[in-house]
Order: sequence, then structure tokens, then C-alpha cells
Amino acid sequence: MIAKHLRMRSLVTALLFFALIPASVKAQDADDFLAQLHSFRVSNYIALDAYYRFIGSGSTDTLNEIVAGINAANTAMKSLEASTSDVLTNEQTGKLNTEFRSFKNLMRDNINDVRTTGFPDLRLVSDMANQAVVMNDMATGFYEMALEDSLTNTDPRIEAARMGAVKIARMMAKYAVRTNSSVSQTFQGSATDLPLDEQAREFDRLLETIDSGESANELTNLLGDVSSKWQFIRGSYINYNENNVGFVIDRYSKHILEGLTQVIDMLEHSA
Repeated sequence: MIAKHLRMRSLVTALLFFALIPASVKAQDADDFLAQLHSFRVSNYIALDAYYRFIGSGSTDTLNEIVAGINAANTAMKSLEASTSDVLTNEQTGKLNTEFRSFKNLMRDNINDVRTTGFPDLRLVSDMANQAVVMNDMATGFYEMALEDSLTNTDPRIEAARMGAVKIARMMAKYAVRTNSSVSQTFQGSATDLPLDEQAREFDRLLETIDSGESANELTNLLGDVSSKWQFIRGSYINYNENNVGFVIDRYSKHILEGLTQVIDMLEHSA
């Protein structure tokens, strides 16, 4: 009787174990999907920032930054389309890819204009800026939808770090276009886009959230480095109408973005 009871208990345990596997796999798929959607958003802002600097420099290095940003966004988009997480429908990811293709085509045309004539076509630049708004607003809406509907329970500090990464990438692109007077009037923000000084204060709050939990020494040091770099350029974003050295702001913003990417990775592995 005891042996029969033990066999039954083992069978129930085994069934429960196998029942839990699909849920855990789905949760991991959802995590991966969110990570790729985050990468897509950041990479497009990086490409946009590089383009606005390319207008002024025309350098091969800056052109390579544009290509790297677009390639990273393209890789993320392919992962989103291949995902089996069911976080978004095929129709939704298809719509996002359609907007992305339009953005890529406009980016290519704008690059060719600068390389051929030496200066930008303001109409084309404006079209690309508008398309970037449509695409990024859609990606943001899908990210929020995916976060709410997915099986994953994301750490608030990870989400704050992702939001901070998107925020600094977006600010970086907006600052880059402001420093190029020939196209500054073409930059479009969404209807809810805040001025740079308000975005900087939002970034302050995100850093506070990231720094709010317990951290190992390595993470503490990394957060300290991000914070010190932010303090160095914060005033330039707050007082964005003053004449500041654009390449310094861009370089430090990139270092902050790289630091936040490392923070996200460390938090994910410690979860």
C-alpha cells in the first residue's frame, strides 16, 4: 500500500514538472522578445544620431556607425519575427517591420544625398524624421503591450535601465540634430515628446530607481561610473539652448548607454 502511494506521488510530481516546463520556456521566450524589442528601439536612435552627425562630418567612421545601428536593429527585427513567444501577433510584428523598411529606405536615400551633393535634402530629412517618430512610437506601444501581457515578471530595476537606455539614446539623437543648424528644424518629436531638460530630469529619476536595490560591488562601481558621466553632461541637456561642445555630449552619452547595457546584463544574470 505504501509502495503504491509512493508510486502515485512520484507520478503526480513528474506530471507537475512536465506541466511547468512549457510555462517556463514561454516566460524565457517572452524575456528574449522584450530584450530584442528593446535593442530594436535603441539601435534605431543610435543610427539616427549618427546620421545627424554624418551631415556635418561626412566621415567614413560616422557612416559606419549608421550602418552598425541599422544592422543591429535589423538583427533584432529578424529575431522578433522568428519569435515563438506569442507576445505579439504576426500582424503586429509585420506592421513594425513595414515601418522599419520605410525608415531604412529613407536613411539610405538621405545618406546618398549627402555623399553625392555634400549637403542634405531637407524634405527627405524631414520625411525620415517623421518616419522615425511613427516607427519608434509603434515600437514603444508594442513594448508596453508586450510587457503588460507577457508571462515574464520583469525586475523594476531592469525596466528602469532599459527605459534609461532608450531615453539617453533618444536625447542623444535630439541633441545631435540641434547642433546641426542646417537640419535642426526638421527634427520631429511625437506629440508627447518632452523638451530635453524635462527628459534629463526623467533620466535622473530612472537612475535613482536603478540604484535603489542591493548591488554587488561590480554593479555598484558600474552604476557609480554611469552616474558620474551623467553628472558631467547633465547641465548641457538641462540648458540645451546654450552653446556646448556637441561631440563631448555625444561621446559621454554613448558611454552612459554602454554602461546601462552592462547594467541590464548584470541584473538579468543576478535575477
